[in-house]
Amino acid sequence: AWTDPLVLWSALLFLWLASVALFEWRYRPARKGHKVIYLTLASGALLGVSLLIVFFSGHAGTPAPTRDGRAAGASTTFIDENLAAGRGDRTAIHYEGQTFSYLQVGRMVNRLGNALLSIGIQREQRVLLLLPDSPEFAASFFGTIRIGAVPIPINTLLKAADYRYLFDDSRARVLIAHERLMGQVREIRAGLNLLEHVIAVGDPGEGETAYEDFVDGQPDALEAARTHRDEAAFWLYSSGSTGFPKGAVHLHHDMIYCADLYARNVLDIGEADRTFSVAKLFFAYGLGNNLYFPFRVGGACVLHPGPPKPEEMFQVIDREKPTLFYCVPTMYAAMLQIKDAEDRYDLSSLRLCVSAGESLPAELFNQWKKRFGVEILDGIGSAEMFHMYITNREGDVKLGSLGKLVPGYDARIVDAAGKDVPDRQFTCGHEPAPPAWSSISRTSFAIGRGTPTRPSSHRLTVERSTPITRSANGASCAVNAPVPAPRSPTTQHGSINASR
Repeated sequence: AWTDPLVLWSALLFLWLASVALFEWRYRPARKGHKVIYLTLASGALLGVSLLIVFFSGHAGTPAPTRDGRAAGASTTFIDENLAAGRGDRTAIHYEGQTFSYLQVGRMVNRLGNALLSIGIQREQRVLLLLPDSPEFAASFFGTIRIGAVPIPINTLLKAADYRYLFDDSRARVLIAHERLMGQVREIRAGLNLLEHVIAVGDPGEGETAYEDFVDGQPDALEAARTHRDEAAFWLYSSGSTGFPKGAVHLHHDMIYCADLYARNVLDIGEADRTFSVAKLFFAYGLGNNLYFPFRVGGACVLHPGPPKPEEMFQVIDREKPTLFYCVPTMYAAMLQIKDAEDRYDLSSLRLCVSAGESLPAELFNQWKKRFGVEILDGIGSAEMFHMYITNREGDVKLGSLGKLVPGYDARIVDAAGKDVPDRQFTCGHEPAPPAWSSISRTSFAIGRGTPTRPSSHRLTVERSTPITRSANGASCAVNAPVPAPRSPTTQHGSINASR
């Protein structure tokens, strides 16, 4: 809070008057400097009040810091910093035979943000995104964040009843959706009382606005909202496998931490890399893989709007030449069923492949490496931790293992009662109960012994540096990371204690 301008000016006034009062009291005892002393007390009271105002407003200090400590929100970090680094003409997105530079993406982000402001969208209000992987997704995601509002990418394969739940739970005022995904939403549109605006990419229906018309004429420039690093930046809903989907609230600094701790430190991602992900952008896994990871370092992503099909995945890799390929074991297995794929398609651009979401069989790893000459790095992440926290490394893969902790995360293996499990008698399961939005509280939630504004100071013990493997005894992995994140109070199969 001491870095806030209001507090700084109050502190300077207090110090100046206090020094004058001390001089009067010491060297002019006859006068005693009563007026100055009274002014000093008044300025001290002003300083105290300003501290309280800044502290309880939730906006103390500077906006979300980047790696070098400069003030920035998430959109500034992933868009503006690339422009400031001279990457405006570099390709940011490859999409269906088209390319979009960082300058073009930045303008799309600003136009979308200005358009949202023009219809009265305010800070912290939610905007649902029902979009395929596309430039419009990137613009809508970062454009919403840029004005301090909260985008919520949602699954494009849900039913009408599922969408109704997400609309009611999130209380979103705006939906930005592709027209071919609007069928289920149009069925329930009349009952969505809180939804005020529907923006359609493509041909709009009745009562909807075309995306092109929505952003047309909006300014290319937009100053980012002054957001704190611990403010909500976006939500991601869980799959609902343990009940109703739960909204994982992610903060402005979350993408920075995940990109730096995993993508930079483990994958060594850089400006020359081009990413391609089977997992879509509405998944936490896909959002990192194919949007904010490459944008963090000035790289490029390959966005494929259609459903993932084995043959098409090979075609995209052959055509777009990505260097990093993110996939899931089921799709790796399906791609291996394509006969003579190694002869028909050129995969020489790939330097690494990544797997998550389910166990990667050793035989699948061996077949893929034999046929295509590239290792698959298996790992684990989750909705509340946002991305990978345990993974194998290039040249250090242990088959049947999740690998080692990502630097910056701590973990210990516990049983269903929360007790430590002896070495070599443990498993680390995917999908524990994720952090909840409405099922706990809309203002605060527990994080171990802390809250979002007073995070827990303790860190869980690192269990070991040896790889973490899966077994069948039902234990789970308790993980602790550097930055606060919400946590669900109950689980069915152990827990991941997340404090990102």
